[in-house]
Amino acid sequence: MKLIVDGKAGLLHADGRAIPCSIGKGGLIAAADKREGDGASPIGAWPIRGLLLRPDRVALPKDLQLPWRWIRPDDGWSDGAADPAYNRPVRHPHGFSAERLWRDDGLYDVIVVLGYNDMPAVPGAGSAIFWHCWRDGAATEGCVAMAKENLLGLLPTLRSDEPLWIG
Repeated sequence: MKLIVDGKAGLLHADGRAIPCSIGKGGLIAAADKREGDGASPIGAWPIRGLLLRPDRVALPKDLQLPWRWIRPDDGWSDGAADPAYNRPVRHPHGFSAERLWRDDGLYDVIVVLGYNDMPAVPGAGSAIFWHCWRDGAATEGCVAMAKENLLGLLPTLRSDEPLWIG
């Protein structure tokens, strides 16, 4: 199934459906120009690496085809450009800047990890580009987001050999 995010229209096209989504508050940016903290979503085809799910807020969907794991309260994702673990999962406390994945606002109840800037990670070129739950359609810090129920409905159809296209 082809997954295409039309950032200008605020729609994710999947399997003949157009599903409302949001992108970064900084709009779309060429991947080569993406920088940590710019709030922009990188244009390109990003592989789906796996899922992170919050066990106290999400039931495990049936028929998942992707690798997944439960999020723990001390899970984080490094966004510190000087960190040797930049743009990778870490555990808190962490000696460098790292986003917390266990959040009160529900944005990270479901995280689809995208393969942006990860092989290898270039420090400062952007981190934690996910596809996750949104807050009432609000723009993100550079990720793609949508309503939790829509994201959960798509999870069983996702495969690691089909990228998410952002453009």
